[in-house]
Amino acid sequence: MAELRLPARIQKESRAKVSRTCPPHRAWVRKHHCSVPGSRRLPVECAHVRIGTSGGTAIKPSDRWCISLCRHHHAEQHRLGQRSFEGRYSLDLVTLAKEFARRSPHWRCLQAIENLNAATFPAKSRPVRRLAARSGAD
Repeated sequence: MAELRLPARIQKESRAKVSRTCPPHRAWVRKHHCSVPGSRRLPVECAHVRIGTSGGTAIKPSDRWCISLCRHHHAEQHRLGQRSFEGRYSLDLVTLAKEFARRSPHWRCLQAIENLNAATFPAKSRPVRRLAARSGAD
C-alpha cells in the first residue's frame, strides 16, 4: 500500500498589521458626559458604533467610530442593540461618532487610521467613510 501523504499547507500572505486604535482620541471622548441627553452618570466609557461603520462580525470598528456613554448606557446599548438603543433615546450614533471625530484634537490620528484602512482593505469589503474638514475643536 502506498504511503498516505497530506497535501502541502497553504501559505498565508503576510499583511502589515493595521492599527485601528487612537488611545488619545478615546481619552478625549471619555472626558465628555454621556451622549444620552440628560444623563450625567459616571464613569464614562468609549462605546464603539458598529452599524454603518468600519466594523463587522467579530471585528470592533476603529476608534474613529466611538462615542461617550456612561457604563449604564453602554451596557444597555449592547443589551438592546444599536438600532433599538438609537430609537429609545432618539440618537443617531453614526452621526454622533462622526462629530466626535471631526471635533477631536486627534483628528489627524483618526485620518491616518482611515487612510491606512483604505490602503489595506479592498473597497468592496469596507464602507467608504471620510472625515469631514475640521472646523474648530471642543
